[in-house]
Amino acid sequence: MSLTEEIKKRRTFAIIAHPDAGKTTLTEKLLLFGGAIQTAGAVKSNKIDTATKSDWMEIEKQRGISVATSVMGFEYKDVKINLLDTPGHQDFAEDTYRTLTAVDSVIMVIDCVKGVEIQTEKLMEVCRMRNTPVICFINKLDREGRDPYDLLDEVESKLNIKVRPLSWPIGMGKGFKGVYNLYEKKLNLFTPSQRKLSDDRQVFENLDDPQLDALIGPGNAKQLREDVDLIEGVYPDFDVNDYLEGKIAPVFFGSAVNNFGVNEMLDTFIKIAPSPKSRETDVREVKPDEPKFSGFVFKIHANMDPNHRNRIAFLRICSGKFERNKPYNHVRGPKPLRFSNVTQFMAQDKEIIDEAFPGDIVGLYDTGNLKIGDTLTEGENMVFTGIPSFSPEIFREVVNKDAMKTKQLEKGLKQLMEEGVAQLFTFEMGARKVVGTVGQLQFEVIQFRLKNEYNATVEFHPMNLYKACWISSTDKKQLDEFVRSKNRYIARDKDDKLVFMAESKSWLQMVQDNYPEIEFHFTSEL
Repeated sequence: MSLTEEIKKRRTFAIIAHPDAGKTTLTEKLLLFGGAIQTAGAVKSNKIDTATKSDWMEIEKQRGISVATSVMGFEYKDVKINLLDTPGHQDFAEDTYRTLTAVDSVIMVIDCVKGVEIQTEKLMEVCRMRNTPVICFINKLDREGRDPYDLLDEVESKLNIKVRPLSWPIGMGKGFKGVYNLYEKKLNLFTPSQRKLSDDRQVFENLDDPQLDALIGPGNAKQLREDVDLIEGVYPDFDVNDYLEGKIAPVFFGSAVNNFGVNEMLDTFIKIAPSPKSRETDVREVKPDEPKFSGFVFKIHANMDPNHRNRIAFLRICSGKFERNKPYNHVRGPKPLRFSNVTQFMAQDKEIIDEAFPGDIVGLYDTGNLKIGDTLTEGENMVFTGIPSFSPEIFREVVNKDAMKTKQLEKGLKQLMEEGVAQLFTFEMGARKVVGTVGQLQFEVIQFRLKNEYNATVEFHPMNLYKACWISSTDKKQLDEFVRSKNRYIARDKDDKLVFMAESKSWLQMVQDNYPEIEFHFTSEL
């Protein structure tokens, strides 16, 4: 197959949601439809970290949440689908944000009982930064939830995006009868608790067909006709280009746990979702059909097996063809790198591959050369942009409990920060080290891993800090003056960038007003 054909048949997307909206369940069902697994439930063992059970992962098992993005690939109707299931827990939101830089579109899962939740709003903001196309799947219709019209209004108002239903529920909870596919004019009748697949869809070109009344009852049939008339009257026709530009979100209804409404969404997804898109670098735009390979690392999973200290770097291929054992230019590093151990994740299996194409996600076994944001190319010196590092929410000072293990602590902190577990700030005055995270749970993970993997013992002491702001200015003299006058609040991040550590919201506002020529940034592009 030519490079263009390989690109056309690929769809790379992430599933995002607030915790407990049904992400992992939906992932299972998509794999089931893709034939990657035979019975739903089997994919639970697919979390990459269960392939090698390291002690650190015990933390996740005890808490019953996923903290790592899983990568899965499968074929469906001649389309190669690369699916990334992200953590919903907000303490690990940065992993999800970075994953969003590696995909071309997103499926957002919303619980029909709870509606749009806070984490969903945050994730949507990240999608909007890149105009990522979003499909919305309203889940759990087998439960008594909120009115579908209210849910659509809430998605529009809270997520600030226009919506267009492409399927519509008939009833809900105990009275749930099925879903009408507005896009293909098909009716899918609901049969609960299916772990396997069935194809029970009826085509109704005309909803006035009396057979509809016989199938779902006269009351439901009358309601469906009214709903469809209203939707077709209120909402404009679905425009694929508006969806691809991130202006409108098609909405599907279903129940992932019962395997219901998922097929309609998947069938529509492969028709309308974008194949791999162009990506920006600091030099130029890179198109996927360029013959020379390029890609970037968006995630690193370290010490999956403590005995071997193995790290897997997840690489998104952006252009050309990636080949095993071929030397590639490591843009940040001193020498080219070659990889003999290249894996792709197909449902439960990790398999060694010889080649991969734009849109594919591959795992590279790495001895410590790579870090998040690194670019690999076939010679050109350029760096893919847009991999964010967000201002943390919670700050703690690192206190070393064993002076004899300072070296181990330095090494451990450096490697964990490269992995993206948290962010490290070192104050200019006094060289105090401060770790910033999105959530409390990360401190436990860092403390546990420093002890178990690097033999370094630390405590974290609370600090009264509101925000870490990266600072810049076009006027070097003014920037130097600002750094000098605010010296005790100035730190450096792990990449030696200047950071202003603000103690309160009101004080930060005052400083911003007093120094208009200084720019304060709340994200630092890696």
